[in-house]
Amino acid sequence: MGQTTRGVLPDKDGWQVDKWKWKKRFRQRGFNSAEEAEGWLIRELQAHQQVQLHGVRPAVSFDHAAAHYLLTNQDKPSLATEAYLLKSIMPFIGTLALPQIHDSTLAPYITARLADGIAHKTINLALGVVRRILNLACSAWRDDAGRTWLDKAPAITMLPLVGHQREPMPITWGQQRQLIPKLPGHLARMSLFILNTGVRDDVACSLRWEWEIQIPELNCSVFEVPREHVKGRRRVRVVVCNSVAQSVVDACRGQHKEFVFVYRRERVKNLHLVAAQPYRPIARMNNSGWRTAREAAGLGDLHVHDLRHTVGMRLREAGIAEGTIADLLWHSKKSITHHYSVAQIVELHGALEKIKADSGAWNKSLHTLRLEQAGGFRVVSPPEVPQQRKTA
Repeated sequence: MGQTTRGVLPDKDGWQVDKWKWKKRFRQRGFNSAEEAEGWLIRELQAHQQVQLHGVRPAVSFDHAAAHYLLTNQDKPSLATEAYLLKSIMPFIGTLALPQIHDSTLAPYITARLADGIAHKTINLALGVVRRILNLACSAWRDDAGRTWLDKAPAITMLPLVGHQREPMPITWGQQRQLIPKLPGHLARMSLFILNTGVRDDVACSLRWEWEIQIPELNCSVFEVPREHVKGRRRVRVVVCNSVAQSVVDACRGQHKEFVFVYRRERVKNLHLVAAQPYRPIARMNNSGWRTAREAAGLGDLHVHDLRHTVGMRLREAGIAEGTIADLLWHSKKSITHHYSVAQIVELHGALEKIKADSGAWNKSLHTLRLEQAGGFRVVSPPEVPQQRKTA
């Protein structure tokens, strides 16, 4: 075997490059042969020389830019979701240089995701992360010479949502009575909490005891949710508990020192003994337990977020003012106060008390009616006495 280029070294899984030149380290692993490693090194040296001598903008691969984006946004609430979306797109564009990212190179990714049955909205979320990275590369991120990583970001075309977006599916009281007893205990508690507060499921999963503020005058608690746990992170928000939500919260006391809603595997034998596993936080509600329960209740592809839509429908049915509904559901509006007052808490608590039980009014969304007519939902007669929900 002939002599290899200095800096090209054998590795445990093949070959690697580890070379210093012009006070810069060139390093890469995972090459199948010395020739492949040498080729990579030659290209990198030539590219660096073009940058240093002729002012050419350095070529940055998308995977490098994506890694930089994740490392510099560690406090972003949606970072885990964006990392998941980036993982799905990396096999298609990860090795491409930033100027090579555009509609044509993204087309194979879109085609593959559509073939897998992924919704347009989900694909658009991934494309949105790519667009954000490219925009930062041409504005905020710069090399040692002050040049941006990318000259100009391309316009990335999003998929149409009209006709491809799932409609909300708020549930009726009868459907709620079918669903709750079939859920595992921890999911039943969380679902009842959402149905009586209107919070997002990620807020319920992250709810902490240190956020609780008790209000003896109303015999209830509120939870002051920090802005980093609020979608959009605009400001602190408040979760107000009506009497049903308060009973759910009180049932969870003492289980975990930090999180309100937790889970542990209970014993099926030797029930007189304490469960072997400790309580632990719940990462997400949309799991196998949720999907099994909704199927058993005949509720099709009911989403956890549909519980929040249910709260909005019930508040409107109860005649609650639009501004109060916006406060409860954390909808943005210009007139909202930046600090919650006692009078506002009383108003929100009173509104939620009006939806804590079935008023007997008949109300369904048009989408629910269409599904029932087409046989998508199993229509059930609600029992006269609500069934008791499971406990953990």
